[in-house]
Amino acid sequence: MAQVPRMKWTHDELLVALNLYHKLTFGQMHSRQPAIIALAEKMGRGSNSLAMKLSNFASLDPALKMRGIKGLSGASALDRAVWSEFHSNLAETVPASEAAFRALFDADETKAIEVTAKDGVRMRKAPSGPTETQATVKVRRGQEYFRQAVLNNFGGQCGVTGLAVRELLIASHILPWGKHERERLNVRNGLCLSRLHDAAFDLGLITFDGSLRLRLSRGLKAALPQRAVAENFAAHEGEALQLPKDAALPDETFLAIHRTDVFQK
Repeated sequence: MAQVPRMKWTHDELLVALNLYHKLTFGQMHSRQPAIIALAEKMGRGSNSLAMKLSNFASLDPALKMRGIKGLSGASALDRAVWSEFHSNLAETVPASEAAFRALFDADETKAIEVTAKDGVRMRKAPSGPTETQATVKVRRGQEYFRQAVLNNFGGQCGVTGLAVRELLIASHILPWGKHERERLNVRNGLCLSRLHDAAFDLGLITFDGSLRLRLSRGLKAALPQRAVAENFAAHEGEALQLPKDAALPDETFLAIHRTDVFQK
């Protein structure tokens, strides 16, 4: 029997695959992962083929290399080119890949689409609002991607408290959205925090040291022994951020800037 030739990956398919890559941790890149199964079906490919492609990308990821994690060694020249293209201009490639991802699942503007490790790809009714311009839609697509990628990188829980109610979690920017356009959609510029801890981080009431341990400002400590402050902040002081072992770590350079420019020592 003649062997069926492999279907070559296209540039556009690789951009969509990279979109999913950043919404999963390395240990989830296998053929039984619900999100991989769902996307592979929409792409007309086998889940094993897509899982292998994601593992090829992992071999190119400097964030994983920092953690001693190696992917598969079969990355092609096109894989490398698309990886470079994607990460050199996140402001353009991320919204485009998010739009392409949504198109595969026939998600129109009335639907919100989300990737989770447990449920795979799920859709729900999008909140209604005023008509958006093309530029606004592009920004929102980027924000949707960033939220999913950051929350999933943290295992779907607050990095401080372990709170795992997705509706109460925020994908916090370490470097502010408005001042650092190049890093807006960089997963390593994100922290998964509860709404309370996100506000405290933005205000400089908390930060994280070079070992990712929680530090409290003098002003926040002065609010002790208020029960809410003691339970939500003081109880976790000195503890390291909670991340999966195969997660991409927050960029220490970004955290150092936060400690210098924002944290109220």
